[in-house]
Amino acid sequence: MRFESSVTAISWIPSEAIEGLARIPFDLGVTHYDDPPPDEIDDLDALLNADRFREANELRAFIEVQDGRIVDHGHLGKGHLGSTTVRAGPAAIRFPAAQLPDLRPDPEVGRESVLFVQTVGGRMGLPTPRPVPHKPFFQFWSAIAWTTLALTIHTDGSSEHELVGASTFPRHWIYDASGKLVQKSAVIDFKQWFNNAFGERTPWGEYDSPALVREVESGLERLLSTTIMRGGEKPSIQSVKAGTTIIRQGEPGKTVFLVLDGILAVEVDGTPVAEVAPGAIVGERAVLEGGVRTATLRATTRARVAETAPDQLEEADLQTLAAGHRREDAPS
Repeated sequence: MRFESSVTAISWIPSEAIEGLARIPFDLGVTHYDDPPPDEIDDLDALLNADRFREANELRAFIEVQDGRIVDHGHLGKGHLGSTTVRAGPAAIRFPAAQLPDLRPDPEVGRESVLFVQTVGGRMGLPTPRPVPHKPFFQFWSAIAWTTLALTIHTDGSSEHELVGASTFPRHWIYDASGKLVQKSAVIDFKQWFNNAFGERTPWGEYDSPALVREVESGLERLLSTTIMRGGEKPSIQSVKAGTTIIRQGEPGKTVFLVLDGILAVEVDGTPVAEVAPGAIVGERAVLEGGVRTATLRATTRARVAETAPDQLEEADLQTLAAGHRREDAPS
């Protein structure tokens, strides 16, 4: 009997994810941030052709089982790299990315499962000449982005996956075998990536950085995040260090926050009750429940948040969010 499974990582550039002088072409509209990928993948090639992502790591594999024994196995997926669109007036030119060879170590075959690992990555096709803080002290080409995925397929047909490693930029979304979005990389570090991710400091050299991953937020939050970032009034963006208290329980509050990057701890009466990660929307309960913050929100990593007035969102949507955010009422 043949069993197939897959896991896919899509890498894309969220709005407000670029730092320093590298923001200039994005702010001027010469090139662009990416719209969030869909909640489900049904046609990866169509997304690639529509310029919806920078790269995708499609780890797809199979095992053959006879009488409870694994008799064959193999890879079926590959890497997909997109392009960079550059606009000059009415003209738009697409520069294909430079893809590095997909890395696939020999699968680890056990008595009841096979572990497959695949690394996919590359760089923009446009040069980005810049000084860097270590040898060779100057870099002509863009830094390299990548993901390393692991997929284990068992003899009963079940499977599980893991984002083993990834570049610290851009954002990486993880989709399960059914094509459903299930996880996200939680922290972007553009400066670290821009200055270091090339040569030996990549999986094609001697290094693969671990990835901090969190489960996805609700579909409603993903929908409202687009409204906040690309709707009416532009939100206020804050970058904070790990340990910073963003809102404090008991204080007045009349705004809503969208987590753009990083992990935030939610505390009620001094007790941690949850963590929230990119895409989560918080603070709506104070808006709906008398203007007083019902929890403390503290950054456990470096983070970025967008603060917006509640009138940018529908009250019915805020009510729906609030109903799912009464974390202090959940069983411990």
